[in-house]
Amino acid sequence: MKYKKEIIQAVLFIVTLITTTLAGAEAMTAKAFFFVPEPYLLHFPDDFWQGLNFSLPFLGILTCHEFGHYFTARYYKIKTSLPYYIPMFLSVFSAINIGTLGAVIRITGKTRSRKQYFDIGIAGPLAGFVVALVVLYYGFTHLPPFEHIFSIHPDYQQFGKNYPSEVMRIPKFMNGQMVLGDNLLFKFFKNYVADPNLLPPNFEIMHYPLIWAGYLSLFFTALNLFPIGQLDGGHILYGLIGKKNFNIVSPIIFVAFAFFAGYGMFTIEDIKNIGATGYYQSESDFFTWLLAYVLFLRICFSRISDNQLTSWVLSLSVVVGQLLLTYIPSVASIQGFSGFLPFLFLLGRFLGIYHPEVEIDEPLDFKRQLLGWLSLIIFILCFTPYPFMQIDFSAK
Repeated sequence: MKYKKEIIQAVLFIVTLITTTLAGAEAMTAKAFFFVPEPYLLHFPDDFWQGLNFSLPFLGILTCHEFGHYFTARYYKIKTSLPYYIPMFLSVFSAINIGTLGAVIRITGKTRSRKQYFDIGIAGPLAGFVVALVVLYYGFTHLPPFEHIFSIHPDYQQFGKNYPSEVMRIPKFMNGQMVLGDNLLFKFFKNYVADPNLLPPNFEIMHYPLIWAGYLSLFFTALNLFPIGQLDGGHILYGLIGKKNFNIVSPIIFVAFAFFAGYGMFTIEDIKNIGATGYYQSESDFFTWLLAYVLFLRICFSRISDNQLTSWVLSLSVVVGQLLLTYIPSVASIQGFSGFLPFLFLLGRFLGIYHPEVEIDEPLDFKRQLLGWLSLIIFILCFTPYPFMQIDFSAK
């Protein structure tokens, strides 16, 4: 069929627009379209349209990111597809429902040089980042009245303007609540741009669609700028330092990322408290989960070297290092962020941590080098080690 690919791309975009609009309406109202009692039920189409306040800016940022890649690839006459949007609507089945897994383009032509990889890689994050800044600035400078939150959570009204500190202590309100972590850029907007009298706490940001869209955009920008493999950050770093250095640096960053993501899952304190007040009920319980974790890391590290012994050594080294580090009192209470583990698996098992070779392996000019190191600053500004935290009053 002629235009079959374009029809599929158009349908995926329309479905993604619908799912992100549904997700936006649910986030704004703390209600749902499906599987909830009537008092918490949204109705289609009446409640649907308000979700455009989230879906349009969020998909706008995502689209600018993807077309940054697309137009740069076309500039170099490299064959590439239009974006394929990926809809995903989880509704009440997930603490975070944004209606999409993002979008991808397929570059089917050959990229011949470090410069081309660099330009294509950096164009997407820069384009999306600039638009995200505009969305965040507008969102933080056009916050609704303080009482807006009471229309969503009427129970908060009894606490007045002190509700953030009051409800934080009450399990009825906070157990299972999602709290967003701050990155440096988000802190800047909160401290120097927003009106502090109107600023919502981080556990209510999802009800403010422009800020929620901007926050998610910064989060995905940071993920894309990780200097690993064939992520955008990997293309940028490869262009900056070349194949030899990249093949040393990328695995080191990957292993360090794995170390942080899983840190705190298994501790010396857990071993001491097995079967008593600890999280694990028996030694077999503890070591079963520990073995599963080692096997998971082994899978993630399996493509670092052709020698499979390397992946076992790295996995065991990470686990032993994590355990030993929890023996030091000053760092024993620090937690990694296990939410990064699926991303770690995706990188290690499917995307890979190395970069394709190029025909023309020439260093970048000074302007591109400067732009490349600027992208590292953008990564630091956008990245938060704890992007999404769910409050659990029963947790260890």
